[in-house]
Amino acid sequence: MTQTQQIKTKVLIIGAGTGGYVAGIRCGQLGLDTVLVDGSAGLGGTCLNVGCIPSKAIIHAAAKFETVAKAAGDGTLGITASQAAIDLAQTVAWKDGIVRKLNVGVAALLKKAKVRVIKGWATFADAKTCRVETDDGPITITAEHVILATGSEPVELPFLPFGGDVISSTEALSLDAVPNKLVVVGGGYIGLELGIAYRKLGAEVAVVEMADRILPLYDKALTDPVMKWLTNHGVELHLGARAGGFGDGKLNVTTKDGEPLQLEADKVLVTVGRRPRTKGWGLENMGVAMAGPFVKIDDRCATNMKNVWAVGDLTGEPMLAHKGSAQGEVVAEIIAGHDRRFDPVTIAAVCFTEPEIVSAGLGPLDVEGRDDVITAVFPLAAIGRALAIEAGEDGGFVRVLASKADHRLLGVQAVGQHVAELSNSFAQMLEMGAVLEDVAGVIHVHPTLGEAFHEATLRALGHAIHI
Repeated sequence: MTQTQQIKTKVLIIGAGTGGYVAGIRCGQLGLDTVLVDGSAGLGGTCLNVGCIPSKAIIHAAAKFETVAKAAGDGTLGITASQAAIDLAQTVAWKDGIVRKLNVGVAALLKKAKVRVIKGWATFADAKTCRVETDDGPITITAEHVILATGSEPVELPFLPFGGDVISSTEALSLDAVPNKLVVVGGGYIGLELGIAYRKLGAEVAVVEMADRILPLYDKALTDPVMKWLTNHGVELHLGARAGGFGDGKLNVTTKDGEPLQLEADKVLVTVGRRPRTKGWGLENMGVAMAGPFVKIDDRCATNMKNVWAVGDLTGEPMLAHKGSAQGEVVAEIIAGHDRRFDPVTIAAVCFTEPEIVSAGLGPLDVEGRDDVITAVFPLAAIGRALAIEAGEDGGFVRVLASKADHRLLGVQAVGQHVAELSNSFAQMLEMGAVLEDVAGVIHVHPTLGEAFHEATLRALGHAIHI
């Protein structure tokens, strides 16, 4: 019988995603004895291995392929090329190389911070003790502080279980060939990001969404340019529709009018959301209070159990990597004795669709019916940089919302090519409590897309220059 190794530590972190590994590095920097346990495929969790990073790599490759394909057709910008072709296996290998490089980087950072990393699946017996099954035998770890950072997992539909040709986003990022026909179940950001990428790569794509429009969490003005791209590029949309079972290469669908329909599919990509990973590691033995499916926390990321903390997707919406990282830093600093709270003004979100969508702070749906808000929109079609990089003709814009009384910025949104890079500027201004005059008073660099933010605030003040 293998003897169980015993470890005692100041801080025990479960999960090495963007919340867990950042918490680990910060704990190490602050001189806290820290053990990080991870049972996933690699350091960096979902985001680095099978989410944010690899999906953006595939999206980038798809955009390059689309450009070459245009040149091989009627030409683009005077550029012509021979027939475009893609070996998706090679593309995936390139993507995997990026992931490996980042895995190694995270491992090096944790080592530098003197964090002990243990690979294996942890199961808690009580709030401060867990057993980890490793390749070298079991380990029991007891800690003064526990940080739960177990992340989330794709939601599986009971009538469309994952397996074979029914895939989640994870499998969609590692296909060895472009499917001829791809059906995406779920018209949220994950499904549309990948659906659009595969359409660019040459697949016939259909989207089945229960709501009456795509990206239902965003207002229609933001999603209209994406809808226009989908329509112009032959993506088949079934809105207000319900997916059923899949067999013999056909997905059963009930349309908005209640009519049965069968969609041919080589692959069915199910992206109907993500849920916190709360099963299989002994959460029920910890005495931690829940808030629906999520672990309940306060503004210090503390649970109801003393010195048990939770960060990231496990703690609720928005389920975004950068939220988890910020929470991880806060918790590490609190454990080290600092007075910290997790109380951001905004957590900006980006959809890497075509075109991209950014939202920070309040949007029109949040202020509907209010007469104390100024709203101003500035089109990218009036921005020289946008026209020069073919980003001005798809209906893109930047929109600001501000208080009429004191001109305090309440929200900023944008839709258009490359607008993801404006998201930090939006969040920064909101976090600093900027007023319209603050943004208007910053000399914005020409020629850049960021000028649209400047002009939108000028327009809100009644004196935009270029419109």
